[in-house]
Amino acid sequence: MKTIVTTCALAVILGTGIHLKAQQKGSHDSLELNIDSVVVTHHEVTIKGQKIAYTATAGTQPVWDEDGKAIAGVFYTYYERTDTKGQPNRPLVISFNGGPGTPSVWMEIGYTGPRRLNIDDEGNPVQPYGIQDNPYSILDVADIVYIDPVNTGYSRPVGKDNIAGKFFGVNEDVRYLASWISSFVTRNNRWASPKFLIGESYGTTRASGLALELQDAQWMYLNGVILVSPTDLGIERSGPVGEALRLPYYAATAWYHKALSTDLQSKELTAFLPEVEQFTINELIPALSKGGFLPEAEKKAVAAKMAHYSGLSEETILAHNLDIPYDFYWKELLRAKGYTIGRLDSRYKGIDRQSAGESPDYNAELTSWLHSFTPAMHIYLAGDLNYKTDLKYNMFGSVFPWDDKNDHTGENLRQALAENPALHLLIQSGYYDGACDYFNAKYSLWQLDPSGRLKDRLSWEGYPSGHMLYLRKEDLAQATDNLRKFIQSATPAPGTPIKY
Repeated sequence: MKTIVTTCALAVILGTGIHLKAQQKGSHDSLELNIDSVVVTHHEVTIKGQKIAYTATAGTQPVWDEDGKAIAGVFYTYYERTDTKGQPNRPLVISFNGGPGTPSVWMEIGYTGPRRLNIDDEGNPVQPYGIQDNPYSILDVADIVYIDPVNTGYSRPVGKDNIAGKFFGVNEDVRYLASWISSFVTRNNRWASPKFLIGESYGTTRASGLALELQDAQWMYLNGVILVSPTDLGIERSGPVGEALRLPYYAATAWYHKALSTDLQSKELTAFLPEVEQFTINELIPALSKGGFLPEAEKKAVAAKMAHYSGLSEETILAHNLDIPYDFYWKELLRAKGYTIGRLDSRYKGIDRQSAGESPDYNAELTSWLHSFTPAMHIYLAGDLNYKTDLKYNMFGSVFPWDDKNDHTGENLRQALAENPALHLLIQSGYYDGACDYFNAKYSLWQLDPSGRLKDRLSWEGYPSGHMLYLRKEDLAQATDNLRKFIQSATPAPGTPIKY
C-alpha cells in the first residue's frame, strides 16, 4: 500500500493543529477537540486482483442544534475511490458499529475498509500488531464513510450541559446522526449517489431508525440497509417466545464444541439447524406457553429433546423449568472441562476463578478482540491516516444513561421500506453469536412486515462465525462478496422508475 500526504493535509497537520489544542484552565490541562477538521491522504490497494486508487479523509464535522449552535464534533473516516469516472454517482456506504458506546473501528479495519488488522485466519490476535491491505474490501464497488457517534472514538460533545438528553438514547441518537449524515452528503457532493446504511450490533438499531428518519426528516432516500448481527429492533418477544428462541444458538454452539451425540455431530451445521428450528417453533414455544400446567410426561419429553440439541443434561434443563438463561449456558456447557465460552462469539473459551457459579467472570471473545483491534487502530490512525492526537480513542465510551425506551426501530424500518419501493434489506448473522443470535435475527425478519407484502426485498444470511462474522477469513471473503451483490442488485439501472 502506498501513502501520500497531500500538501494541503500536511499544512493542516503542522500549521493549525486541527486535532486538539492543549489549554490551561487553572491548574489543570485539558484537551479540546477541533470539531471541524480534515486530513487527506492518498493510497492504493489491490482488491480481488484489481489495483484501486483512493483518498482517505480523517476528520471531524460538527453536530448543530436547532439554533445552529455546534454541540459536538463527530469523528469520521471517508474513503473515495479516485480512479473511476462519475464519482458522485458511485454508491456510498454509511457505516457504524454499536455498543451503543463503541466506534466504527470494528467494521472499518475488520470488514469492509481498505485496510485490515493483523489476525490469524480464525480471528485471533497475533503479534506484531499492525495493519495490512484488505483484498476483500468493498471499496471497489462503493465509497465508504465510517462514523463514530458522540463519546466514541475521537468524537466528543461541546460542553457538559444535558449531554445525555442530546445524544444518548435510541431516538436522540437517530435524530442527530440523520442531520449529521445529511450535512456530510451535502459537503461531499454525494446526493446523486445510491446510498446504503450498514450497522453492526446496536448499529442495527441505529440503521433501522435512520432509514425512516433520513427519509422523513432529511428527505434522503436509501437503496439499502444492511444489518450485521442485529438487535431485537424493539420487536416484542418476551415470555415463552423469547425463552425458546435461544435454543438454535445453543445447538450451533454445542455442535461447534463437539458436545452433541454422534448422530448430530456427523451432520453439517446448516443441515442440522433446521431440525432444531422446527422443534423450537412447533414444540418448544407451545410447551413453554403452558407453564406449570404442562403435563409432566410432556415436560420430560421436551427436556430430553432440548438436552439432545443443547449439549446440557436433561436434569439441568428440568431444574430450570425448560428456560436456560444465556449466562448460565456460557458457564455450563464446558464447565466439566474447566472452560467458559464467549458471549459474542462462543468459539472463544475463557477460564474462571472457580468452576462454580451461574455466569462467566469475563467475556473471553471481547478481551481477545480488544487485544488485537486497539493497537491496530492506533497504529492505523497515526501511521496510515496521519491523524495524530493526544485525545483518548474510546473503544468503549460513556454513553450512559442511555434512554432505550420507545424503541420502535423495527417498525421504523418497515415504514421506510413501505414508503420507498427502491429500499432493500440484508441481514447477516453468525451462528455462534450469543448476544444477537441468529435465530432471533430470523424471527425479527419474519415479524418485520406482518403483511408479507415486502418480503421480496428482505433477505438473511448465516455464517459459521460469531458476532463479528467477518473475523474468519473464509467468512470475510463470502460476506463481502454478498455485500457487493447486494449493493449492485439494489442499485437500479439508470432511468428505472421507482414505483409500485
